[in-house]
Amino acid sequence: MNWHPLTSVEQLNEVIEESKSKPVVIFKHSTSCSISATAKSRLERKWDDADLDEVKAYYLDLLKFRPVSNEIAEVLEVHHESPQLLLVKDGVCTYEASHLGISVDELKSQVTA
Repeated sequence: MNWHPLTSVEQLNEVIEESKSKPVVIFKHSTSCSISATAKSRLERKWDDADLDEVKAYYLDLLKFRPVSNEIAEVLEVHHESPQLLLVKDGVCTYEASHLGISVDELKSQVTA
């Protein structure tokens, strides 16, 4: 899995624009939370076998970049959770999951929906 760091509100705008040509996911991660670490590890272990090559994965350290996390909640109209996985297609969040509900299999079914 190839994470792309998400570190600014300006970059978030670019990511949303990018989602208009291909799906993107944003993983909001709390580096101090064991549940978040578990969810991240599960994503990484299963990603390569899931055939999600067309999906670009962004990683947000929400402790370092909390204003970006707040902007995500506002712009994509989602309730803030941590950890949280968001699928963005055509500039809109079409799927979100949090905590141990984060599933590569479910994500894959949403990407192809």
